[in-house]
Parts: sequence; C-alpha cells; structure tokens
Amino acid sequence: MASPDPNSDETSYIKMSAAAVDDRGTDATLTGSHCQYSYCNQLDFLPFRCQSCDKTFCLDHRTEDGHACTNPGAWAARKREAELAKHSAGEGRRMRDLIAQKPCADDNCKTTIGTALIPGVHCTNCNRDYCLKHRLPEDHACSSKPPIGARAVSAAHAAVVANNAKSALERFRLWGQAKKEQAKISFASPAAKPKLAQMVAVNNLKKTAKGDAKIAPEKRIYLYVEAEAATAKAKIPKGEFFYSQDWVVGKMLDTAARSLQVQNINNQSNSEEDRLRVFHVEGGRLLEFGEKLGQVLQSGNTVVLLRGVGPPPDLIEA
Repeated sequence: MASPDPNSDETSYIKMSAAAVDDRGTDATLTGSHCQYSYCNQLDFLPFRCQSCDKTFCLDHRTEDGHACTNPGAWAARKREAELAKHSAGEGRRMRDLIAQKPCADDNCKTTIGTALIPGVHCTNCNRDYCLKHRLPEDHACSSKPPIGARAVSAAHAAVVANNAKSALERFRLWGQAKKEQAKISFASPAAKPKLAQMVAVNNLKKTAKGDAKIAPEKRIYLYVEAEAATAKAKIPKGEFFYSQDWVVGKMLDTAARSLQVQNINNQSNSEEDRLRVFHVEGGRLLEFGEKLGQVLQSGNTVVLLRGVGPPPDLIEA
C-alpha cells in the first residue's frame, strides 16, 4: 500500500520546508529538530510539522494519534470551512435559468428537453436544441433549416442561388447519364464480358490506387475519384484511391478533397454554395454524408466531388 504524500492537504502533517526554523531560529534541515512528543525527543533531520498543534515530530509520531495531539482535528475543521466558503455552481442564478425546459426543435417530436433526465443536445449547424433521438444532423433534416440568428439574404440573391443550383443539378444529371451510357458501351455483349471486364478493371485499379496502408485489405473499397471542373477547382483533377468500407461518405469526402487538393470548408460554412457533395455516377445520385461506403458503393465505382448543388436529390431516373 502506497504511503500518503507528506505534503498533501489530506494529511494532518507536512514535511518541514528548507525555510522552516526550529524554536531557536535555526534551519531545522541543517541542525535537525527534536521530536516534541514527550516520550521521544529524537533528533530528526527530516522532521514533520503537525497542522493542528503546530509542533514538530519525527516520522513515527507525525500523525495526530501518534503524538496524542493537543488540538486534534483543527486542520480538518479549517479545510472544511474553506470548502464551505467556496461558491457553488449556479450560485446567484435562478433554477429556471439553470434548467430551461422546452420542446425538441424537430417539427414532429413532442419530447421535452432541458430536464434532469433529458438534457438535450445543441446543434451548432442550425443553432437549435434536440432530444437524443434527433441529435444527429441527418435525423432532424439539418441542411434544410436556416440557422437561427443567420443574416437573412435578399430575395434576388436567393433566386440566383436557386437558379444556379437548378442548372448545376441538370448539368450533372445529363453528365451522369452520359457516364452510365459510356459504361454500358464499354461493357457490351457477350453476356459474360461485362463481369469479366469489370473484374479486370478492378484488379488494375487495386494496383494503382492509393490510400491509408493501415486499412485492412479485406476492408478496402477501390474507387475512381474526380473533381468536376465547373464546381470544384482542384490541382489534381482525378485519381484512384481506396478507403475503408466502414467509413461514412463525409470522412471519404474529406480525405478525397485533401488528395485532389480541393478546398473543403464543409465544417466552416452552412451555405450550400460553399459545401462539397459526393456524386455517385453508377447510382446516379448525391450521397448523404452519413451513409457508409460499404452500403452504397462497390469497388470500381466512380465518385465525383461537386460544389454548390444543394442537398442530395435523385439526379438520374432509374
């Protein structure tokens, strides 16, 4: 069992410091000090001072019980008074200010938050408070809600943004359809050829793809990644990479943006004009940030980084 720290406030005794002096005014650590317990009187060069009776004792008699202290518990009483004198959390504030009960900000939720059992979770994106069930952005449709306290934009500016997003979506719908048609042509009949050609393409992709070497081979998903020039300016326009099947789309987007050297301010801006999105060519849609790669993508697929296209709708008709 570890011995208590002689200088801890949890003990009734402390080691005498180098500046401590005995009754004669001399340095006790140089000349030593006699234990003041009446039956001991031992000369000790490392004496202890009792915080209750303020006398000096040797190692064996340093505790209050060890030297039959004449003022037992005095140090503990001083400590207790000091603790009581401290200001408590919330002192001077009304209980109504400390626990503000209100309904969850989700439109269809009637849960009361701000209670002792349901404290509520604040969303920094839309600046609202939600219950635990709706705490995640995708659970309360965060991207469709304007942040509380955000400056209102003019109607003309809002119309321009909407038109730009609409034209961008239409452009990528047609571009995605062209990509799919190109894939169909390259994997033309006979029936066995598409699967064989796809296997060959994936094997070649595995040889050239780059990624985190710590990802286990059986967990890797190999993708072609591009940055669409009209929306996402990239120093490296395209590349071949692998990611973990357990990653969500948001994490893959951050990693891909760094690899292609695309500016990514998704965590700094709530405006869809600035945010990057991931377009899945084969699936014909924008992916949600919280979707897992292994559930929506396959090795050999192509994803494209887009900016300013808004939340994910279905871009290509099935």
